[in-house]
This record gives sequence, structure tokens and C-alpha cells, in this order.
Amino acid sequence: MIKRVGTLFVGQVEHEDLGFDAPAVNDRWYDDDTLASPLHTAEELATLMDQAGYDTMWLAEHHFQREGYECYPNVLLLATHLAAHTERLRFGCGFNILPNWHPIRLAEDYAMADVLTRGRVRLGIGRGYHARELAAFTDPHASSDDARERFEEQAHIVLEALRKPAFSHRGKHYQVPPAGVPYRGYELEDLTLVPRPRHSTECWQPIVSATDRALDFMLDHDIKGFVGGGATSGGASEEVARRWQHKLAERGRETQLGGDLIFGFSFLIADSVEDAKRLGQPILEEYQKMFAPLGFAGDVGPERLALLADPSTAALAGMDTIDDAVDSGAWLVGPPERIIEAFEELQDSYPGLEEIMVAQPVGARPSLVADQLRLFATEVMPSIVEKPTLVGGA
Repeated sequence: MIKRVGTLFVGQVEHEDLGFDAPAVNDRWYDDDTLASPLHTAEELATLMDQAGYDTMWLAEHHFQREGYECYPNVLLLATHLAAHTERLRFGCGFNILPNWHPIRLAEDYAMADVLTRGRVRLGIGRGYHARELAAFTDPHASSDDARERFEEQAHIVLEALRKPAFSHRGKHYQVPPAGVPYRGYELEDLTLVPRPRHSTECWQPIVSATDRALDFMLDHDIKGFVGGGATSGGASEEVARRWQHKLAERGRETQLGGDLIFGFSFLIADSVEDAKRLGQPILEEYQKMFAPLGFAGDVGPERLALLADPSTAALAGMDTIDDAVDSGAWLVGPPERIIEAFEELQDSYPGLEEIMVAQPVGARPSLVADQLRLFATEVMPSIVEKPTLVGGA
């Protein structure tokens, strides 16, 4: 049963215009005050969520986005700040992009956040997909195999550092500590994080390709899976959930379908399905303008991408409509009772699922995000979240 509900806010500005006929993504370039405004929006949303009973506010790490879509380059720093201004809300790294970090630096920063917030920051890792930021932090000419190997080494080092009293690593890309380094009369053989995390070393990762290699790596390192939401739209995936369940069973862990997973959904609440679709169509179009060139809006070839990039021709690119998104189950729209019904069906289909993430796609105005979170908390959450069992009749 669903026990926890979170949302994802990646730090978008309040775009004045949305949709195919709004300014092209590459033509947007906001001033410094506007690009800093999502930091203050995060404070407002965190306060709202803390009071409304949400479990986790997920934040996404991205860099250099002067177009105003994803404006948080350091989610651990932001999460630690937000935890000081709230009482119980947790903050998820959705996700720290490992290629942009030295793995020990990330482990140290997370450990400090864990201690300072008393366990209210949740670690998440990912490989990233924005070529602009990856090229700035890594070797832009690395092969896909080399990039995958480096990511796996980085993840291994981060989790070893967090979970063991002392750690060392000898790999293709990292030697930690380097061999033959003298220190105060002895030769370094291992290192210890100071401080070490005191509350949680749980880790989450998005499931995108769902290859055997990716799933095996996650389970070998006790990493849990995030399906859908954010740039990876789609919501529940029975195929992924069943493969995940099978992989857990191979390791001797029997779970109900949906166990150790979070499912993410886009949602819009309105008086009717048609009202919600009218509200959502320009948001979907803005999302497609941003993410189709990055591979997150279906199979879109160069000709359609060229049409999509120009406001005068974007509507001719043949992109999916809000009807398609709703029919696929990626978007949940309509009055509260319809959203409740969809989650009741989800609970029946995935009895092991305990946590969901509900949000508006990147591009949605923060003012709409706040309104929708209020509606979801008051009109939907009380009907879908399992109530805690009280002991002793309290």
C-alpha cells in the first residue's frame, strides 16, 4: 500500500509563455535575478509540503541552464538549507549526476548533509543526459562503454565510502588512495569519511534502459529504483517492475510487485478531464520542446526536431498530444475522484509499491505547481495513503 507521497521540483522559472508558439528553448535567456528565483520557490514549496503531509521533495542537479528550466546545480546544499526551514519534510537528490563529481567529494557532502539534517536528505545518483554539462565536467570524447565503466566505479566508491568504516579502491579510472603515499610515518592503505553518515546510506537511481547490466549493478550495490517522472516520463511500467522483482528473487529476496521502487507520475487536477487537458497541453508542448532533442519524447528524427525548434512550425512536428499522454498512463488528469481511482488501481496492480512521486513536468509554472500540490494534498492524499497503525488504542 502507498505509504509515502513526494514530488519533484527541478527549479524552473515562471515562464511567461508556454507551448509550441512560445519562444524557442534556445532563444530563452533569463537575467540573473530570474534564474535565482527558483531557490526562493523551493523554500515556498518546501514549507507548503511540510505542512501538507508530503514525505519527500525531490530536487534535480543540473548546470548552466540559462533557459530557466532546471536551475539547481547543487541539490545537497539546497536540501540542507531547506531542512533548516522545515520540520519533517525529507529532501531527495533526484539525482546527483556522478560524472560531474569526484566520488569522494560527493560522499563527503552527502555524509555532512545526513548529519546536519538528521537523516532528512535522501541520496540519489544518475549518469546525466545534458551534453552541455557532461562535456564541461568530463571527457566529451569518451566512449559510451568508458562512460558506463566510470559511472560504475564512481557509484561503487561513493557507496563504499558511505557504508564502510574504512575504504579503498583500485580500478581503471580511480585509485583511492593512490599507492605509495606516505603520511605521518606510514603508507596510506585506506581512507575514512569524517564525518560518516549517521542515519541513512540508502540510495536511489532512475531506471531508464533497464538492461540486465544496469539492474544487476543496482541490486549488487543495494540501490533502489525510480521509474518514471522528471525527464523520464511514463509512470508505472509492469515490464520493468516484473524484471526488478525477478532480479530481487535471484538474490533470494521475495517481494510483492512494486517493492523497492518509486513510481513517478505527471498529474493535473481540474473540474473535468477536458479542463485538465486544456491546462496541460501547453505544458506538455513546452516539455517536448525542451526534452525531445535529448531523447525523452519518443523517436523524433532530425526533420521533426527542426520543426519543433521553430515556434512557427513546432505544431507541425507531429508530437504526442495530451490525449496520448493520458491514454498511455503517463499523465493522470481530471477531478480528484478520477485521480483517486487511478491510484487505487495502481495499488491493486502493484501491492508492493509503498511510495509514489507526483509532479508537473518541467516547464510548468511554479505558481501552478504550488496550487496543484495543495489540491493533491487535500483532495487526493487522504484517500490513497495508508494510515499508520496506532499501538495500544492511542
